[in-house]
Amino acid sequence: MDADPPGVALTPPAPAVFDDDEPAADAASFETRRDIVGRDLHAQRLDRALVALAPEFSRNHLQSLIERGRVRVDGKLADVSSRRLRIGQQIEVELVPTEESLAFRPQAMSLQVMHEDEHLLVLNKPAGLVVHPAPGHWSGTLLNGLLAHHPASASLPRAGIVHRLDKDTSGVMMVGKTLPAVTALVREIAARSVRRNYLALVHGHVTPPDQQIDAPIGRDPAVRVRMAVVAGGKPARTDVQLVAHGLACSAVQCTLHTGRTHQIRVHLTHRGHPLVGDAVYGGKPALGLSRHGLHAARLELSHPVTHQRLVFQAIAPDDFETAWQAVCGRPARWRADE
Repeated sequence: MDADPPGVALTPPAPAVFDDDEPAADAASFETRRDIVGRDLHAQRLDRALVALAPEFSRNHLQSLIERGRVRVDGKLADVSSRRLRIGQQIEVELVPTEESLAFRPQAMSLQVMHEDEHLLVLNKPAGLVVHPAPGHWSGTLLNGLLAHHPASASLPRAGIVHRLDKDTSGVMMVGKTLPAVTALVREIAARSVRRNYLALVHGHVTPPDQQIDAPIGRDPAVRVRMAVVAGGKPARTDVQLVAHGLACSAVQCTLHTGRTHQIRVHLTHRGHPLVGDAVYGGKPALGLSRHGLHAARLELSHPVTHQRLVFQAIAPDDFETAWQAVCGRPARWRADE
């Protein structure tokens, strides 16, 4: 059995706990605007009248304010965009900021900190936490949590985030806390001197047991939300080792040599072994996992300032741990001797 890395404790992930899933807008965070319907807006739709009243906002956003109960006509809630107005009516709208404007606001959350000093933060990210704001996830991301945890990160590119894990991937990731640290970590990743080791649960029996997948990855031309192995894609290499096979699934260890979007998911699907629970790439729920079975188990890097070699290992969340043990009969830990 591998010993824990010296001075680095294995820490169990916890679900992210947000103070607010969507921060409430207080009186100082939005403007209330009012107007009387004139002859030019008589018989016009409510959403069109709001565009005239607040032209700096998109019609889609103003329609969302109607749906969210932020608009009144003659003092009464108006929640239908197509409602026709009459001359003399008073319209009132609370101009709550767009969701995009929340993307770079501090938002307190529980972070599983594995290591922290003035230059470097290492976290055990829970499954389900989005790392960086994007459409559909403008708040409640790890970036929001970092801004609350370390306010100085507001001055850093992406709040110090130098690599990402997919929303449903759990495990260890690093964040720079100063600009020199961020620069050093980015360079270390580009030089491929950061070692990233994953545990994955996939469908089928992976053979041969030791294999290197060297196949370029790019946007899937047929399904734009996916990546795929495509000619002309960016070079990508993943080493795969079979740990155990059972219950029509395989437990494997993966080492990344590059960091393409969805790399492990794409490479294993390309070999006919989609991750358990990975609906995007054809993996069905199994072993009690309803999200994709991927855990960033181990991270090895040089400290961005002291250059000391550091190794971190993160305990898998309960659902992955249970599924892994069902296949392997032992804890979900990265083992260099496999």
